[in-house]
This record gives sequence, C-alpha cells and structure tokens, in this order.
Amino acid sequence: MSQLPISLIHPTGNPFARNAAIALGDAGLLKEVITTVAHNPAGSLSHYLKLLPTPISKSIAHELGRRSWVSPNHIPIQTHPWQEATRIALVKTGLSRQLGLNSQSLVDWVYAALDRHVAHYHLQGLAAVYAYEDGAATTFEVAKQQGILCLYDLPILFYRMAREIQQAEAELFPELSASLQAVREPEWKLKRKQQEVALADHIFVASSITQQSLLQEGVSPDKITVIPYGAPIDYFQPQPKLDQTFRALFVGRVGPRKGVHYLIKAWQELQIPQAELMLVGLNEFPESWLAKLPDTVRYIPSVPHATLNQYYSNANVFVFPSLVEGFGLVLLEAMACGIPVITTPNTAGPDIITDGVEGFIVPIRDSEALKEKLEWCDRHPGELAQMGRAARHKAEQLTWEVYQQNLATQVRRCLAASR
Repeated sequence: MSQLPISLIHPTGNPFARNAAIALGDAGLLKEVITTVAHNPAGSLSHYLKLLPTPISKSIAHELGRRSWVSPNHIPIQTHPWQEATRIALVKTGLSRQLGLNSQSLVDWVYAALDRHVAHYHLQGLAAVYAYEDGAATTFEVAKQQGILCLYDLPILFYRMAREIQQAEAELFPELSASLQAVREPEWKLKRKQQEVALADHIFVASSITQQSLLQEGVSPDKITVIPYGAPIDYFQPQPKLDQTFRALFVGRVGPRKGVHYLIKAWQELQIPQAELMLVGLNEFPESWLAKLPDTVRYIPSVPHATLNQYYSNANVFVFPSLVEGFGLVLLEAMACGIPVITTPNTAGPDIITDGVEGFIVPIRDSEALKEKLEWCDRHPGELAQMGRAARHKAEQLTWEVYQQNLATQVRRCLAASR
C-alpha cells in the first residue's frame, strides 16, 4: 500500500470521477474508490442477467451500464448501493411521485448518506480524501479532526453565481422558472456547499468560469487549480456525413439552463432553406413547451451514449449556448468527431477552443450572436470544414491522459505541501 493513501468518493461515478481515480491509481496514490454502484460488465452479474426474461434483463442492464466502473489497477471499489437502489426503484415505479418526493431530493439523500458513511467508516489510515460537490461536507469535517488532507472537486459553477444567473433568467422568462433548479435549492444544501469549500484544503475545477465563481466568493487563487477534462478521442471519431442538409446540433439536457430557448429563437428567425436544428436529450422545459417547435427543429429524447457519434457526425456545427455549466463534456465529444462548436464563456469554451479557429464563443442570452454565427456557418462550408479539422486536432491535444497526468502532478504537490 502507498505511504500516502487517498480515498476517492463519488456517488455515481461520472467520467471525470473515473478518470480521476485512474490518475491517482496510476500514480500509486489511491487506496480505494467509494461509490454507490459500480458495475463490472465482465463480472458474474452480467451472466446472471441473461437468465432473466429479456425485457427485465435489458432494463437492468441499461441501468447498470450507466454505472459501469471497473477498478483501476485492481484497486478496491467499495460499494454502498442500498440508498441508490431505493432511489432508482422509487423513480422507476412512480412511487416517488405518489409519495411527493421530487427526483432532486432523492439524489441529495443518496449523496448525503454516502458522505456520512464515508466519514464514519472509511477514513482510517488516510493521508487525504478526494471528494466531490454535495458529497463531502461530513467527510471533510471528520477528516479535518484527524489531520487528513481534504481535496475537493467542483465540476460546475459555485452555487451563488449559478443561482444569480438562473434567478435573472427566471425574471426574464417567468414561465420557465420551474425548470431552473438553482432558484429552488433549499438553504441547508447551500450551507453544505459553503461548508465544503471552506473545509477544502485544495479545490480542483475544470474551467476558468468555475474558478471565477470561487474567486468571487473570496477563495484564494492559490487554493484553486484549473485542469480541463479530457476528450474521448478513441470513443468518438470523425465519420462521413450521410446527407447534404445543413444541420446544427445540440446535445444535453434540453432546457433553459442550457440556453436552448435562445438557440430556438435564433434558428426560427434565420429561416435557412432546407436546414435542420436537432435537439437531443432529456426535456427539461415545462410540459408541452417543445410541442410548439417549428418543422425545422427536431427533438429527439435521450439516446444511448454509444449512438451519439452518428448524431455528431451528421451535424455541420455543434451549438451549446449554456448559461450555467462548469465544463460541457459534449463540447469535446463533438470536437473529437471533427465538428466545430458554437458556445458561451460559461461552458469552458474559452479553455478549450480559440474563437474563430475551432469554433466560436458568443455571449450568454444572445440570440443575435447565435444567428450571426449560424448564418456564417451555412454560407462558408469550406471554412467550416477546416474548423472541424482544427477541432479534432485540438481534441487530440486535450485527452483524458493529459488530464490524468496534470491531476496526479498537482495532487502530489498538495500532499508534499501538507507534510
């Protein structure tokens, strides 16, 4: 075992948490990963699933597939699945609605439960803990008492900046306020976020906009490291476009936080002949809002992640006009497919592209700027194709391997400074 063991805690195992675990594991710094559910597709459970009726096995396999997490370097993954299994069962059966439980409150319950469990049972013999937003407050509090270094990962804007932006949006569009989550977050949750940042010895963020949201809170710049996430250049690759239609694509949660209503407005006013705007992802607008879309806008609900390459490749440009983000992984997915991007400063766009080279940076809430760039893309196919090649080249420079190396280097520095 390493003389400087670290435990990494994340309730759901997102791509950035899995790659952080790989970084720490390869560096010989990781004692264990702690999560709720970690499915090994090559494990025995996959064999037993085949014995179930096909509809049931497919449903379970789909849920488990979203929670795949294979141990880096055979390092233990400790799972505590009961709260997460209960949450999934309540949501899938509809019991959560009958009991008056909203989906976010159930997620908060899972995060807090794992946080308490780690604080009580998983801190022995550690030099540091590496934990994520909303799942670190209790762990950090107990770790501090034991002289354990607290490393914090904040994947999205700190809540105050996020709330201010979404409150302003709710005032501009009252009919969309119910779809803006940060406006309704309970006070206890905001206090947890403040506690986590205050207790953290060092904070890792993926974008300069997230860094800015912390600096506005008075967090010292020396306490923050910006390390952009990686592009999945092996998983997503350029493929031939299958038609001649000019197509703008959005992928993500289709709602006001992502600025989709500004994109739709820009597209409607443009009226490009024989063109299409495609929206792919979970609808977060009020019920029936997307029913008003014109014929030139096509909405497709959530699709399997493995199929996204074909959607990116059939687009001419990827548009991600988000108001509140932190780091849009979909930007690097599109770029890995050789698709140029139009995005805002609030998505990590300025950290990964040069305006006018791999795509364009436009202000948030600016339909006119979106119109201008989309019209340019339609009228300059040759230059747009060159942008796509530049996007793929930039993605090849921003790999997960680069992220892992940078994270491991900085964590070593934190450990050395704490001794």
